[in-house]
Amino acid sequence: MQIKTNRFSGIYLRMALLTVVVCTVLRVVLLFNEQTSELGFSFGEWISAFGLGAINDLAALTIGFGFMWLYLVTLSNRKFERPWGWILLALLTGAFLYVSLFNTIFDEYGSVAPQVASIVLGYWAASFALRMFAVRIRPLWSKVWFSLLLLVYVGTILFNAVSEFYFWNEFGVRYNFIAVDYLVYTNEVIGNIMESYPILPLVSLLLVSTVGITWWLFRRDIAATEEFKSSGWKLVTTPVYIAAALASVWLLGFNTRFQTSDNIYYNELQANGVYKFYEAFKNNELSFDRFYRTLPAEEAVALVNAEYGSGDHNLRRIITEAEEQYRNIVLVTLESMSASFMGRYGDTRGLTPYLDSLCNRSLVFDNLFATGNRTVRGLEAVTLSLPPCPGQSIIKQANNGNMNSTGKILKEKGYDVLYFYGGNSYFDNMETFFGGNGYRIVDQKQYTPEEITFQNIWGVCDEDSYAKAIRTLSEISEEGRPFFAHIMSVSNHRPYTYPAGRIPIANDLQSREGGVMYSDYSLGKFLEEAARQPWFANTVFVITADHCASSAGKTELPLEKYHIPAMIYAPGFVPTGQIDKLSSQIDLMPTLFSMLGFDYDSHFYGRDILSDDFRERAFVATYQSLGYFEPGVLTIQSPVNRLEQFSVNKNPDATYTLSPVATPDEEQLKRAISLYQTSNMWNKR
Repeated sequence: MQIKTNRFSGIYLRMALLTVVVCTVLRVVLLFNEQTSELGFSFGEWISAFGLGAINDLAALTIGFGFMWLYLVTLSNRKFERPWGWILLALLTGAFLYVSLFNTIFDEYGSVAPQVASIVLGYWAASFALRMFAVRIRPLWSKVWFSLLLLVYVGTILFNAVSEFYFWNEFGVRYNFIAVDYLVYTNEVIGNIMESYPILPLVSLLLVSTVGITWWLFRRDIAATEEFKSSGWKLVTTPVYIAAALASVWLLGFNTRFQTSDNIYYNELQANGVYKFYEAFKNNELSFDRFYRTLPAEEAVALVNAEYGSGDHNLRRIITEAEEQYRNIVLVTLESMSASFMGRYGDTRGLTPYLDSLCNRSLVFDNLFATGNRTVRGLEAVTLSLPPCPGQSIIKQANNGNMNSTGKILKEKGYDVLYFYGGNSYFDNMETFFGGNGYRIVDQKQYTPEEITFQNIWGVCDEDSYAKAIRTLSEISEEGRPFFAHIMSVSNHRPYTYPAGRIPIANDLQSREGGVMYSDYSLGKFLEEAARQPWFANTVFVITADHCASSAGKTELPLEKYHIPAMIYAPGFVPTGQIDKLSSQIDLMPTLFSMLGFDYDSHFYGRDILSDDFRERAFVATYQSLGYFEPGVLTIQSPVNRLEQFSVNKNPDATYTLSPVATPDEEQLKRAISLYQTSNMWNKR
């Protein structure tokens, strides 16, 4: 029994050694990643990042080792003996028939769940019967499955390290809500990975490494598989393992208190990626009242009503003195177009020649910030004009139809309202959201083969998308109706592929610089073609980004990573100039509505930037941290009831330095809380 107990513990210890080595190497690699820009750790933080990090990795492994423990403790020949063998076979066969022939919980879940459940139970019943009657195959069967399970463990450890490297390379953090969110859209995500990375060489290397390491570490254990079928060692190891697993669950949660420093890279390096994924999965829905600091509801409502001159649900009537002008409106949200890519804001690579030139012919908002770091956040901001809510974007939530959107207001004024997307709009729930709010959707499903000259996993190239918009809008214009077209571009996204010969950067380099330049080129071609259309002279173009290219930074909310370009372009109608007021994505459409002289009932939290009473502020957020930025001061709300305030100084290189405030501005704290609190109370679905 002692030998078998030692063999079981030896498997765990070798797995633990492999985990610590791989995760330590990963931490070192992440330190030298281009996303990691702040390494000013104290000596204690260096020790914690690697020491506590190793403890967190071991705790995660201990919990995950449960599958191995369960397999080994259930290895036995006695379960095939009478009467237990017949009882188990009858139960497995009955479960298979029940799932295959009747409506079960798997049918309620839908999709392929019933077929998967039927296949698994059918295999289980058939293989159990085979082993029950063909006694001689049992040793080989156990050895093969034990080998496969070890391969899965080793492969998972290696694969996770590679995945975390690429995720950090993209987002500058461990797994977070984005990783969880992407699991829903496996086709696009897997396709994006296949087109963006050298998958075949990576997979080949991982497979060879997995097989080699498994054989090197566990070949003697595989040869001794039959030894695990005795019961004595199980009585000794089972309580020890269960206690260790429970302690590991507690330890992972406890150690998160050491991951709350002001240096986000230190926090992320110390953490375990798998546990971060679990945390993100668990917290994808966040109740504001439960997790955030709140004011009494009456006080929060009174503050917002006083701020906007509004009533319940922030309702007020917007009245302008000018006569209403029913000009066509084209809103273009550019994928991942950071302001920092533009020459206007200091870039010297010449990536956005058209956008830079367009600034000289437009009304430009030079100090405007995105609300978040995902496309759905940008779409939410310009469509609903609301501060971002914690957890899922409203676009991803259920029951998000018939909301107080820009499209609804324009539809009531007789506009034809459209949403153009070059991919499949089921992605990120765009189809449900825009369709449920009165938009006519034009996406990849509406393209004929002749209309597609180039596409990747995300959809058709921007040129094709803009060309489709030109054709569609020209048809509407001929019918004499004003239109509102919201166009979402896709090409400035990994894998950064685009048609050859368009820009100086080769299309096969798959570089972000190429994606940015091609996005700029396509926008220029679109506006040049639009200028040839009869409807151009009566059209206003709003050009902005959905979010920045990266949200990584040394602070939780690096403000420079939320600064986006924004401009309104309408020759002969909108005067050129620049507006330096601190403002938000949610202010763009209310500003345009005022310029057009619209009177309307508004629930918007966005306001006319050009008005004399505009309060300069911006809402910047992740899925958990909610920032409220007024000139010189940033307030951040985060779980659990955490509230921080920082003084903000802009540096010569356009980055921002945040310094904790000794004495918080109570009025701004209450303003930040009330705005987020009431928006969640009235709008989160």
